[in-house]
Amino acid sequence: MDFSTSAAGTDPLVPPAGAEPFPYEISGAHADLGTIVGMDDWAGRARVPDRHRPGGHLSGATLTKLLGVRGKSWDPAHFASLDAVVAVARQALDQGGLDPSDVTAVVLVTCTPYQVMLDQDAFALMRRLGIADRVPPVQLGAGCGGLARAAAVVSAMRAERALVVAYNITSRVSTGSDGSLLPQYAENSAHPYGRNLWASPALFSDGAAALVLLRDAEADGVLLYSRDSRSFDGGPAVTDPLIHFLGSGSSHPAGTPGADELSAYGMNSPEIRRYYSTGMKLNHQVLQAARPGYLKEISRLYTHQAHPFLVDAFLAETDIPAEKAPGNARTIGNIAAPSTIALLHADLRAGALTPGDLVCLSVVGSGPERGAFLARMAAE
Repeated sequence: MDFSTSAAGTDPLVPPAGAEPFPYEISGAHADLGTIVGMDDWAGRARVPDRHRPGGHLSGATLTKLLGVRGKSWDPAHFASLDAVVAVARQALDQGGLDPSDVTAVVLVTCTPYQVMLDQDAFALMRRLGIADRVPPVQLGAGCGGLARAAAVVSAMRAERALVVAYNITSRVSTGSDGSLLPQYAENSAHPYGRNLWASPALFSDGAAALVLLRDAEADGVLLYSRDSRSFDGGPAVTDPLIHFLGSGSSHPAGTPGADELSAYGMNSPEIRRYYSTGMKLNHQVLQAARPGYLKEISRLYTHQAHPFLVDAFLAETDIPAEKAPGNARTIGNIAAPSTIALLHADLRAGALTPGDLVCLSVVGSGPERGAFLARMAAE
């Protein structure tokens, strides 16, 4: 069986993706992280096998040393259904001063849908919110870089009033009712990344967030989106998806031999480190070229919280002060697409943002894909 998904793509003559206008303002945001648990508590329930001690399990302290994560937003009961996601979307609309009937576009971003097929999460969400039937559901099966894709989709649609909803519920797809790892994450010799599958539930966490974007022809926003499938940083393209989930589709249908073992999120860690580090740098360079001195102009920079060590390295390399770029990867883990919205929402609650403030959201994720946008906080 061939699991290879990484062909050598080279087309260095193709110009890299550049910035374009993003005539939108942020009028509302909300996030829900559920319960935060310490790593000792999480490790005691998850029982991650210790390969160096047969029959033993990794402690919370060991997991923190390996991953840099001290706690996790982890609440399978709270996120047992779409209810929490619907509530987050409603609160974002309320904060943005919009009635559901005002919304002209809905973009849902998740890599852990409650129903896998036919975009039923998006249909159910819009039905429960009371979004007008003329608005088509747009559901993106995206991970950490999904917010950039959502912004690009909203911009391409020229949507007047867009609701972006993102959620990642790792607990529901990686642990059982007792909190222990599902078999495919504990011991797995069939998955190409089976040796380290435990790291996915240990690093990724639960969270839901929503953002309201209002189109304004006078807005001075900037948008970048790139898949890097033609070239990357002037060299070969990136064709590895970074996160490998191979089961449950038509290639390995549910119920067939080996499908369960392949139905797990495996991380190609070396490629993730390379793509995040270089991709975040490229995001910064494109924004700097489009808006010289943007770091001095923005009130906050919300970077994707992939991994505490990676985030720290990027901020140090670009000489960005920590107070301008808040983080949450150490305290709650990586919640994928909702992470940057959750940071923005925390600042709103703390009164750290005011109308007219310019903010930047910059993300990198599986696909691969990456992007960033500058947008102002709308007037109340």
